[in-house]
Amino acid sequence: MTFLEIHFGTSAYHTECALRHLVLRAPLGLSLHDEDLSQERDQLHFGLLDGGTLAACVIAVLLSPTEAKIRQMAVRPEHQGKGCGRRMIEELERYLIAKGISHISMHARVSAEGFYEKLGYLRTGDEFTEVGIPHVRMEK
Repeated sequence: MTFLEIHFGTSAYHTECALRHLVLRAPLGLSLHDEDLSQERDQLHFGLLDGGTLAACVIAVLLSPTEAKIRQMAVRPEHQGKGCGRRMIEELERYLIAKGISHISMHARVSAEGFYEKLGYLRTGDEFTEVGIPHVRMEK
């Protein structure tokens, strides 16, 4: 598998959006295409390729020279449970650390809290609702 940066507006970015829609929005009866994605131009997008298929994707938002927020992590259904999510986060962390980032946060779906805990993230607040489902803030 190959970790790569995805640039906003490219065909790879549109493939990333399709994966995020499939995994994160469609199961909730929502559409990523109904959202204003213009702010994503200034965010960092990454993917994990398995051959020619985008197996996973994630976005990092730089909050300061030492802080970043992870958002919109998605793994293609047929790649789930095979280590792709772990690999995606580990590669992203290496990239961010090389850029001077020492603190990472996220709003994680409660259903994914255990996954992130295994990667060293800690819950740092009460449960809240985002996109209609329970989330928690997690940090590392």
